[in-house]
Amino acid sequence: MSNQHYILDKDKKVVLVDRMTWAKWFETSKGRILKQDFFEVSVSGLKAEVQVSTVFLGLDHQWGDGPPLIFETMIFGGPKNQYQDRYSTYEEALAGHEKALKLAKKHSI
Repeated sequence: MSNQHYILDKDKKVVLVDRMTWAKWFETSKGRILKQDFFEVSVSGLKAEVQVSTVFLGLDHQWGDGPPLIFETMIFGGPKNQYQDRYSTYEEALAGHEKALKLAKKHSI
């Protein structure tokens, strides 16, 4: 994992910044959560609450070569609990959210 810090500008573009700029932005920005969806699924007749969440991490989670991975989608609850994927761009993150949403809703009520 690299030691680089990023923020999103007003046009949702990723900007490399120093640690203090990142910390101040991260503390006050409402733009860290890109999308969240909540719903119920039914598994073997039991209902489960599910959340699909896509966020801007602002820290590079790339382990090795490649572009920085600074967005993350996760599924909480249901059969796909703890599913996770990471992305480099805002657009990839939104597309990944929709993919995770479809995956999580396979069992939706």
